[in-house]
Amino acid sequence: MRSADLYRRGTGRAVVVVGLVIFVLAIYVLVVLGGGALIGRVDAPSPALSVLATAVVALAFAPVQSRLERLSLRLVTPYDVLTRFAGGVDTGDGDEDLPGRMSRLLAQGTGALWAQVWLGASGRLALAGRWPLEEPTSVVGTDGPRCLPIRDGDQVLAELRLQERPGVPLTAVEERLFVGLAAQAGLVLRLVGLRAQLEDRHRELQARTRELEGSRGRVIEAQDAERSRLERDIHDGAQQHLVALAVNLRLAQVVASRSPGRAAQVLAAQADAARLAIDTLSSLSRGIYPRMLAEEGLVAALRSGVGAAAIPVTVEAEGSGRPPPVLEAALYFCCMEAVQNAAKHSGASRVTVRLSQDEGRWRLEITDDGSGFDAPRVLARGTGAGLLNMRDRLDAVGGSVTISSRVGSGTAISALGPARDQDA
Repeated sequence: MRSADLYRRGTGRAVVVVGLVIFVLAIYVLVVLGGGALIGRVDAPSPALSVLATAVVALAFAPVQSRLERLSLRLVTPYDVLTRFAGGVDTGDGDEDLPGRMSRLLAQGTGALWAQVWLGASGRLALAGRWPLEEPTSVVGTDGPRCLPIRDGDQVLAELRLQERPGVPLTAVEERLFVGLAAQAGLVLRLVGLRAQLEDRHRELQARTRELEGSRGRVIEAQDAERSRLERDIHDGAQQHLVALAVNLRLAQVVASRSPGRAAQVLAAQADAARLAIDTLSSLSRGIYPRMLAEEGLVAALRSGVGAAAIPVTVEAEGSGRPPPVLEAALYFCCMEAVQNAAKHSGASRVTVRLSQDEGRWRLEITDDGSGFDAPRVLARGTGAGLLNMRDRLDAVGGSVTISSRVGSGTAISALGPARDQDA
């Protein structure tokens, strides 16, 4: 506790103690000595007058003590209260107990029976701090608590409430304190709210950074694995056909001068070998990037790609135009992954694919009526390879994927592309 607070508190207690001593002495002088003088007994105090003085002190002690305590509280001026409140905020002293500190300062500065601070949350006011800490009791002979809302435009941030003592209304100075504290609290609460929003945003960005770092690592691993697969497929497939075709063509060149008929047979056989090599290369290219996606766009490629799915798939499109090529590929493979997962795991009877634009951003939604799954648990455990692949593909182009599913309620996957300025 600060030395200034200790000084004020000690001064207030001294005022109460000295005032009570003076009160008791005054009653004794007036009743015992003054009464004794009136009845002619000045040599020794009258027992009856002493009992009367004691009774008067006993009856008036509590009211006098209450008024002295109120007087001692007034030694803490509104300026002192506002300064202490602002100083505590500036030094970051107890931000988490800000409502409790506000209610304590309000009660001490006005001499109220109790003071409370109610904060707005979800359109309702909730008690956040009070002084004294015990539950307030109903007071007979009062008009109920006084309330003062703290607003930010049309929004109610908080409300200050205090209960005046019976028969002792707030003075003009205390009224100014009440209003001044509310005005200063409005600024502080806005700052606290902004600070909380910044902290939430900071945590979100940290989580997003961790997700992006993980997805980038998985994308690199997937690219390495895909490159190895392509090298293997080219070596074991197309390269062998091309090597065989080259050998047979050289053979035909050698035998052409000696046996034109045999050379013709060898050349004729190479037509089938060439077609087989072309088919192998076409198959490889379709695995990398569907030709229809490049030539006719995302909707046509999706309808063609899901045409052979094990369950009925409906593809719907709203609006016109095409996403950027990189985003088109990401949305295409994300959709194919989702349809494949639904066919393999969900037991769905149908799947609906819908392509649209949401505030200038491309959105692809895939929904099914299958058995669903515990999406948060699967994503947290990292066991859904297909789901991670979808997230990684959209993360790589600046988009995002939202997966909503519960056991028994089907699955909804929403892939959202980046904003227009990111597309460029």
